[in-house]
Amino acid sequence: MNSRLTTHICRAAIAAALALAVGITAAQAQTADYRVIPLPTSIVADTTRTFVLTDGMTVAYDSSNPAISRNAQFLKQWVEEVAGVKLQLAPTDKKAAIQLTIRKAPAATTKKAKALADMTPQELSAYDISVGKRGLHITANTDEGLFRAAQTLRKSLLAAQEQTTAAATKAEGAAATVALPYATIHDEPRFEYRGAHLDVARHYFAVPVIKQYLDLMALHGCNQLHWHITEDQGWRFEVKALPELARKGSIREQTVIGHNTGVYDGQRYGGYYTQEECRELVNYAAERYINIIPEIDLPGHMMGALHVFPNLGCTGGPYPVWPHWGVSHEVLCAGNPETITFLKTVLGELCDVFPSKYIHIGGDECPKLRWKQCPKCQAKARELGLRDDGKHSIENQLQTWINHEMEAFLRERGRDMIGWDEVLEGGLTQSGIVMSWRGVKGGIEAAKEHHRVIMSPNSFCYIDYYQLKDNRRQPDAIGGYLPISKVYSFEPLQPDDIAADEQKYILGPQVNLWTEYIAFPQHLFYMLLPRLDAISEVQWSQPGQKDFDDFCRRLPRMKRLYDSLGINYCRDIE
Repeated sequence: MNSRLTTHICRAAIAAALALAVGITAAQAQTADYRVIPLPTSIVADTTRTFVLTDGMTVAYDSSNPAISRNAQFLKQWVEEVAGVKLQLAPTDKKAAIQLTIRKAPAATTKKAKALADMTPQELSAYDISVGKRGLHITANTDEGLFRAAQTLRKSLLAAQEQTTAAATKAEGAAATVALPYATIHDEPRFEYRGAHLDVARHYFAVPVIKQYLDLMALHGCNQLHWHITEDQGWRFEVKALPELARKGSIREQTVIGHNTGVYDGQRYGGYYTQEECRELVNYAAERYINIIPEIDLPGHMMGALHVFPNLGCTGGPYPVWPHWGVSHEVLCAGNPETITFLKTVLGELCDVFPSKYIHIGGDECPKLRWKQCPKCQAKARELGLRDDGKHSIENQLQTWINHEMEAFLRERGRDMIGWDEVLEGGLTQSGIVMSWRGVKGGIEAAKEHHRVIMSPNSFCYIDYYQLKDNRRQPDAIGGYLPISKVYSFEPLQPDDIAADEQKYILGPQVNLWTEYIAFPQHLFYMLLPRLDAISEVQWSQPGQKDFDDFCRRLPRMKRLYDSLGINYCRDIE
């Protein structure tokens, strides 16, 4: 059967079917719609019959598993928030209206471990929802799948808000209800890597704001937060062995007004995250099945560090924490042995705090002017026997040497290094991962060389760009124009340029949100939403399911959820 036909649910038929629910009138019941964002892989619905979920019904689950218990609590909370239905948690209730079940693995422990190990990351996130006369049965391979299913149910109930609110549907003292059409739903993500990036170095955002960001990522099925925490404009990560690094390197004396106008606000600006706060966020993200990938951008974008340790620069400074935007010529000295010691100290503590198997070292926008002029850097190049081979300059090879030193250091700790696509310029080791941002060319080149790739081209994924043509109708942005329709149109696998057997090296796509011109949470979420909705279908749904007009018809439900949560977003679509 055509997938579009199997996923189509006729609202008129659903409304008519409500009359069949015993004791519930069409005016009293709210109706779910499983066509959510991102769109599930398969929905087969029987719109002539519904199961009516009402106050007091129970959720059964394995209470011996803390993760499953937490997911059951999430589901209970979300159903009440969205539909007003107050469920009860009853782990041992075999007749519960909602059953949460992990599929049985082979009995032997070794076989069970092997069964999970053999699953793809997508299969680990997969789930099934069955709705019938006995209620809802949610089944998954892992507790993560149960979480994804609970999010889908949460969003399915948003359709009820199109009719009326839970408070308005019931008479005084009556139970809240929601009608769930009979259905069989199977879902799993298209890509294993589903990322969203957040820059907190240009502007600092408090821990509660980061948690909101993570909640929105989880709502959309994202599983990787790329957290950019150091920059020329501020160092935001506490390094206990170097206590002055964050204390002093996080503070700039003032900030430029507008687009490098030369006019400054005269206000000191700063803030950083303690290691305890970082661990708190790591745990919060993990409960939502999100991994936090920290980025320490090196060897450029280091003015925050050079301000505290001027001996690590080629000229010796002084180096102010930058009060304006752009790319500084002042970078870490490649010829100073203390540079490598410093970086290993920083990355060592980073690995202690962040359990992510991925660590991002940046590697972008590192001017080489100082290295060309620096006796120490040139002496190091001679020591390493570097020669300009016509393809890679001596200075590019110096950066590659630093990259390799950091990659080897991270590998000893069981971590994989990610770098922006500039890391290709001096040659990349096979285990390095390329994040392609200057279009898709770098990603295509890397995939053909059998490097793993994260596709994040600025032309489709930089959501610090304006999302409306008329700049006067929206807050300030860095420039560019990236409407939600273009985000939605992105195809990460680039089938015209990457052979089918090489597409496996594309881990997935990521949107990036840089914050030079974003200083407040309201502006941050305005830039994020609803473009995060668009990328979520690029990341999760199969390409044959994508239909922008249909996406736009589903989007108002998400906007109502943002309204109920008090989160700002762009209300226009282009």
